[in-house]
Amino acid sequence: MMLAGCASSGKVAKPLPEAQVYTANQAPVAAKEELSLLSIQSKYLVKDSTQVKVYLYVDAYRGKNSISAEDFAKIYNLNYVIYSDYGARDRQGYGNVKLNETNVNKVGNKIVISFDVKSPNKDYGVLLSEISQTGTLKKVLNDLPIRFKKQGINETYGVYTSAGNEPIQRHYINVNDPFSIKRVTGDADQLHVFYYKHNFDPAGSPMNVAQKAVAKSLVVDSTFTIKSNETLKFDKEGLYNIFSDTTQTDGMGILVVNERFPKMTRPEALLGPLLYMSTNTEINEIKKAEDYKKALDKYWLNLMNGNEAVAQQTIKSFYGRVEEANQLFTTYKEGWKTDKGMIFIILGSPDKVQRSKDREVWNYEQRGNAQNVNFTFNRRNNQFVDDHYELVRYAEYQPIWYPVVEAWRNGTTR
Repeated sequence: MMLAGCASSGKVAKPLPEAQVYTANQAPVAAKEELSLLSIQSKYLVKDSTQVKVYLYVDAYRGKNSISAEDFAKIYNLNYVIYSDYGARDRQGYGNVKLNETNVNKVGNKIVISFDVKSPNKDYGVLLSEISQTGTLKKVLNDLPIRFKKQGINETYGVYTSAGNEPIQRHYINVNDPFSIKRVTGDADQLHVFYYKHNFDPAGSPMNVAQKAVAKSLVVDSTFTIKSNETLKFDKEGLYNIFSDTTQTDGMGILVVNERFPKMTRPEALLGPLLYMSTNTEINEIKKAEDYKKALDKYWLNLMNGNEAVAQQTIKSFYGRVEEANQLFTTYKEGWKTDKGMIFIILGSPDKVQRSKDREVWNYEQRGNAQNVNFTFNRRNNQFVDDHYELVRYAEYQPIWYPVVEAWRNGTTR
């Protein structure tokens, strides 16, 4: 059996701890029928100048099985408050959402909740949603920054697949999968598409504080038009940037990926993430090999001193994290290539996340011999997506980073 063939984790992705979420619900399920909310992700679409539609994507389980939409609506309650900003306590609006079959649906393994929120007379606000379990103190919170008056394509259009009637929260579509782009209002429009075949570079070392080289200009490989509400298929992998108006500077970036993504199974693809735990010599040796599969097997067995069982378990753990990074952090490039993805793959999920308007701070209570390690990510807007973050790099990460990498290399990280 090829060792590198055990790439997929075969488990549900473990999203990051939500900001301001302080419950025990993220612990592994202990009782067979225990109810648990693992995480909430969110997005919104502006309907008009008076209201927005909010979508919450919830990982909810009863024991080891995802809960049904009907049971979810019976068991949980939803309340929300709008604040003017992170850290502020001046309420701009609040409400209770009655959960029922009209606004709670099951898409795949996720519960998707949709509800309308009246826009305050403000440009910006933070929507804090609270999902609580009836009759208990258990609750999970989600914070969603909203630009109430911005009418760009990302604020007014959503990407919909055949799986459900709610927009997807992620930035990627698998090649040849049918999808459509729609307004909440249902209006039909002509949209302009710019296609880039460019392969973006993976994240650099957290210790690399050298000034970045000037970014190269991207070359548009082709342009074409599409219509909203119509079923589409993109048959070429790459980045598609979509505009409702060619005078706009910010588009809706959709990364079209292979049919197996977020899993990584192709030998050539499996090599990429190894950059974070390998030497240049090791990477180059695999690249020069005539048979990638054999070269990857040799790489892992050499690291594990020939112990095939340890190699297989380490491969499963490593590429399980790669798959989760792809699910959680893909923006205009694959999740494993992002700064967040790199940190997540090597160090795992942070113990705490603190968010503000344009910044996230990940805290690791202990990694190796280090305690209370923080990684700061600043939002970097670009023409493709509005939620891409870059790591603030420090040379001082070296004594933290290398021991954890070494643990991956000797098979002691699980």
